[in-house]
Amino acid sequence: MIRNIIIFMSLLLASCTSNQSSEKFVALSFDDGPNNDTTPKVLDIIEEFKVPASFFVIGQNIDDSTAEHMKRAVALGCEIQNHSYTHSFMTRLSLEEVADEIRRTDDLIEKYISRRPTLFRPPYIDQNESMHDAVSHVFISGVDCRDWEAERSAQTRFEDLMSKIKDGDIILLHDFSGNGNTVEALRLIIPELKKQGYTIVTVSELFKKKGVSPEAHSGQTYANVLQ
Repeated sequence: MIRNIIIFMSLLLASCTSNQSSEKFVALSFDDGPNNDTTPKVLDIIEEFKVPASFFVIGQNIDDSTAEHMKRAVALGCEIQNHSYTHSFMTRLSLEEVADEIRRTDDLIEKYISRRPTLFRPPYIDQNESMHDAVSHVFISGVDCRDWEAERSAQTRFEDLMSKIKDGDIILLHDFSGNGNTVEALRLIIPELKKQGYTIVTVSELFKKKGVSPEAHSGQTYANVLQ
């Protein structure tokens, strides 16, 4: 009898472990906000589908008006991270200027939502080893669908992204002003991800779900947390 119970418990534990390991997660992230036209439309969809996202914001876009969208994002379970202050090519700046770009944006984010970013997505993913040595944030990239190209339709963006998504990916989209095709594509992307069995989380949560502890100064830039 005891032997049978032990066998049953072992099988049950193995089943639970198998189910856990088979879970698929991706993170949804947006660059270049906040603004008063595209960002609230993205947040409307986020709220409608009840999924979180990570917003990598540009410091010079933050003011009393646009900060309201950051606050709404946090209330919806999203996170706000750093995308520089001026969206310049970081490798063309001195390390002191890079540090200032990040600090100024961190300060503004903290001012409005009382949380300080830990992640940094370099504009244009422009980076070098010296930046990794100097910056104490974890560097993030992502899997994109070239949604900054105005001529790419919502359907093209959707199909491009879904053709390459895999477990652990960080999806990189843009909520810059006027990017309506990405708003439209988002209505296709989120249901399809769910249909394919993905759970959508923030970038920070994605690391935790996959048991990865990213380190600053590592020289690594994550497009997938399992890389």
